[in-house]
Amino acid sequence: MPEQAAKKNPIDVLADRTGGNWPNIIAARDFTRSKRKELQDALHRIDTDDTSIVAFGSLARDEANNGSDIDWTLLVDGIADPLHISSALEISRRLSATGIKDPGREGTFGDLAFSHQILNWIGGEDDSNANTTRRILLLLESKPLGQPGAWSRVLNNVIGRYLTEDRGLWDKQKRRRVPLFLFNDIARYWRIMVVDFAYKQRTRANKGYALRNIKLGISRKLIYVSGMLACFSCSQDFTEEQWVATPRDPQPLIDHLRRIFGMTPLELVASRLARFSDTLETSKRLFDAYDRFLGMLADNRPTDQGKPPRIHLDELPIDKLDADETYQQARQIRRDFGEALDNLFLRPGLDLYDLTLKYGVF
Repeated sequence: MPEQAAKKNPIDVLADRTGGNWPNIIAARDFTRSKRKELQDALHRIDTDDTSIVAFGSLARDEANNGSDIDWTLLVDGIADPLHISSALEISRRLSATGIKDPGREGTFGDLAFSHQILNWIGGEDDSNANTTRRILLLLESKPLGQPGAWSRVLNNVIGRYLTEDRGLWDKQKRRRVPLFLFNDIARYWRIMVVDFAYKQRTRANKGYALRNIKLGISRKLIYVSGMLACFSCSQDFTEEQWVATPRDPQPLIDHLRRIFGMTPLELVASRLARFSDTLETSKRLFDAYDRFLGMLADNRPTDQGKPPRIHLDELPIDKLDADETYQQARQIRRDFGEALDNLFLRPGLDLYDLTLKYGVF
């Protein structure tokens, strides 16, 4: 099914409002959508009514380039069937035939995932880092590569559980309505990413540190920011009259969050920031930095060391970081991105500051 935008992309709207020019974001979007169509064609007729092939990572965020791998899972929402593993193996075989890189070696992706664990294990002893990752990224950065039925059902059920079991969300005394069950699980995932970074640094003997460090401070952080803004939107977009009119009825809020999560993280952030006229200059700086980040990852020109920036950073020894020009350029991009976020969320007097202080700290 061709991907068509019913209305102007939120990133383009923000560019119009801020005077921004982000060619690398646009190029990544165009490349990714073409690549997803190629993969959909390659995976034709593998999924069924009770399964969806789901892409994560840069191929779901519209941020891919020729060096990107694919994080995928065969999401099962139905009765267990021995044929599911055969389908997963066939997916892997067909994807390898396209020449795209396999998922990372941790095993979180590139296999089966089941709706029961994703939906019913939230916060329990069996809710592993991998299960939490699949669930939160299903919300924040996933795209079906084929039949969307299972993917859509699981999304609805997961969001519904977060909302219906959040007693405080429906408290009539509340002045702001932020889904804290959902918000805290998104915040937990961000902390998992940060701690996981330190774990991988140790187990990989610092291999790949430079590239992973830059990604953690930019693209991974953006995913968390998009989740925060999605939760805040429940307070910003729904009036008290709407809450009173539908007491404890989660469906309007489910529909709202499905629309919000239907955007990529960049689109979601752009759609929310475009609402605030007093932060447009800072929003432009944020997207300027992200555009430079994507441009560096997609740049195939060799650095002075003879390899493109992405490969150079991935192979850069940790004891060479301070003297390496490419890494220092990437650090500056990360620093600019972080400073823009600080000015958007941590500057007193802004609506985002009040929400962040109240819900994001304690």
